[in-house]
Amino acid sequence: MVWLSILVPVYNVQPYLYECLASVVEQVGEDEGVQILVLDDGSSDGCGALLQELSQRWPGRLQLLQHPRNGGLSAARNTLIDAAQGDYLWFLDSDDKLLPGAIQGLGAIVQAHAPDVVLCDFCVWRARPQLKHRLRGERHRRSFEGPARQLVQDRCALLAGMLTTGELHAWSKISRRALWGEDLRFPQGRYFEDMTTMPLMALRAQSFYYEPRPWVAYRQRGNSILSSMSLPKALDQSAALLPLAQALRLTPCHAHAGVQLALAQQAARSLIGAMRYVCQSQGSIDASEAPSSVAEHIRRNFCEISPLAPEALARAYLLCGWWLRRQRFLRWYGAQPLP
Repeated sequence: MVWLSILVPVYNVQPYLYECLASVVEQVGEDEGVQILVLDDGSSDGCGALLQELSQRWPGRLQLLQHPRNGGLSAARNTLIDAAQGDYLWFLDSDDKLLPGAIQGLGAIVQAHAPDVVLCDFCVWRARPQLKHRLRGERHRRSFEGPARQLVQDRCALLAGMLTTGELHAWSKISRRALWGEDLRFPQGRYFEDMTTMPLMALRAQSFYYEPRPWVAYRQRGNSILSSMSLPKALDQSAALLPLAQALRLTPCHAHAGVQLALAQQAARSLIGAMRYVCQSQGSIDASEAPSSVAEHIRRNFCEISPLAPEALARAYLLCGWWLRRQRFLRWYGAQPLP
């Protein structure tokens, strides 16, 4: 019986691949019901040869898949989902690693509570960490805001807690394979695919368990999606939560006050990120100087996603005492001054 499938998409990460896979293999015995699925998504840097070498070093531990050409992260993950056999799925990026005790900790939670979703915290992994990174709390980042170390049967609380922190990455959320069905997959050809997909998965869950310990070391690299923004990425960022907003309207969580505020805040974060790139690419820091058609497109996405109108969100920020958030939102929204 396979209780867990760890899904590792690989593309041109040869310098980091061994450390990633070793962090998994070293935690799992041969007969412990853990499937390690690794897909080479058309790498051109020697990852394929390294995977063959590692499969011989660890006989029977890795199941190798391959795409003939690079299809992107979403396509790789979708193929891995289709090939998975475990009751639970854990996505792991091939330049990151699992921290010691992660799989054992997950197994204990699954055995005791059998939740639909397990959430964990993470640490930021830098080649040369500095004092400023410690002061930012990078040694322990929270992925969820809500009750910890207990089984909770409330999908609205799950969704609100995920959206509140904004940590919507796939690798900090272990989920039942049954939640994915055949109609939930990562969007191919789009950026910010985790932001689109993971809230939709959470909307299907009946129960969750949040473990506030770092189980994943997230490697900070210079070529991350946010460090190499472009106009297509900015537009995808502003629209990533549209599928959630549409699905949410058909559920009771649409009227949940915590979900409404959390989704509005996350929509504002996406707007700010997208608008900041558009303005800076024009050599401006004033949202009112952004190209009108692009700025209107980003604002329209915000209004379609956010359950709160701009004026209502600005008032909510005031009521919560979040003056800086309100000021930042109004600055980058860039429309006429709001009351």
